[in-house]
Amino acid sequence: MRLDKFLADHNIGTRKEIKEYIKNGRCKINGNVAVRSDEKINENSDEISFDGNILSYSKNHYYMLYKPQGVVSATTDGKNMTVLDILADENVKGLSPAGRLDIDTEGLLLLTDDGQLIHRLLSPKKHVDKTYEVHIKKKLSDIDIKKLEDGVDIGDKKDDGSVYPTLPAKIIKKDADSEGRPVIHLIIHEGRFHQVKRMLEAVGNEVLFLKRLSMGALILDENLKPGEYRPLNDDELKSIGAIK
Repeated sequence: MRLDKFLADHNIGTRKEIKEYIKNGRCKINGNVAVRSDEKINENSDEISFDGNILSYSKNHYYMLYKPQGVVSATTDGKNMTVLDILADENVKGLSPAGRLDIDTEGLLLLTDDGQLIHRLLSPKKHVDKTYEVHIKKKLSDIDIKKLEDGVDIGDKKDDGSVYPTLPAKIIKKDADSEGRPVIHLIIHEGRFHQVKRMLEAVGNEVLFLKRLSMGALILDENLKPGEYRPLNDDELKSIGAIK
């Protein structure tokens, strides 16, 4: 791989900027100052550093986004801002959200160009846990909680017309929010259309605020604010099986 492409993949700068950085001696290959931007490197074995920071190579890119309300989980949209618009400065081709959050739902969203990982995370057979913070209109009774945890009919049907209830879920009661509204953490293993809202409607309740906290082993960084994002760190990449 060319050195300038390697650095560009790490979002160091444009090819023109990178050429200037190398001219100024800011990049090293195996401890030696690089002299040409088109120099060939082995991205898997050579040690490349920029401004003293060693860069590891990955053919794929992984970003944690705190999706804000009002933004759609899509690659393109003719009306609303998309999650890719937020990451426009990264200049990474092929990014897609791993799953979707409704436009009025906020929280954790993984964006990556690793199609195999997206498939693994979203495959119904994998039963990947998704945890949501749910603010609801009224308290859940013990009967309601049992119904939700056992699986409820949210109107979906199988091909033969029979009821297709949700998979068993887990509910954890939390303290009320600042407005006195009941709050629960709901853990589900599917990603049906408007699933959380429909589940609460099935027991006569209403979702007032919805935020995804985790997806599998990936947990929303509490330091991120709505609309902010960052690359996944090595521990997070290992936890979702992106690297060994």
